[in-house]
Amino acid sequence: MLEDRISLADYQALAEFRYRIRRFLRFSEEAAYAADLEPQQHQLLLAIKGLPEGRIATIGELAERLQLRHHSTVELIDRLVKRGLVERNRDTEDQRRVIVSLTPQGEEVLYTLSRHMLIELRSTGPTFVHTLNVLLATMNDASDT
Repeated sequence: MLEDRISLADYQALAEFRYRIRRFLRFSEEAAYAADLEPQQHQLLLAIKGLPEGRIATIGELAERLQLRHHSTVELIDRLVKRGLVERNRDTEDQRRVIVSLTPQGEEVLYTLSRHMLIELRSTGPTFVHTLNVLLATMNDASDT
């Protein structure tokens, strides 16, 4: 039975890990609101700028990165286009494909928010990493038994 293999330390480590994630997400959400953005709008800007090398910011790619449905991603992009933070362009190689990019204003907003995120992570990151290490250690201990 699975319950027999989950210790109190496992539950505590999971709870602490979830707490640390939620604290960072709340900080990120509040920073987005302070910049007059919805948190998902901030995430979209970051997804565009932070795509792995060789990936293209198509609507499908962004929907996957944000874990949203295609139409929800389109609506999110529409709102950011209206605000002048992103723009759409047809792919020169495949006219059926739309590529989304940041405008200079979008770059500026993302830069400001990202500075805040990095400062926060540098402050809270060691505790977050410690919490993850404790969680992984309890998982390793459980697999050894």
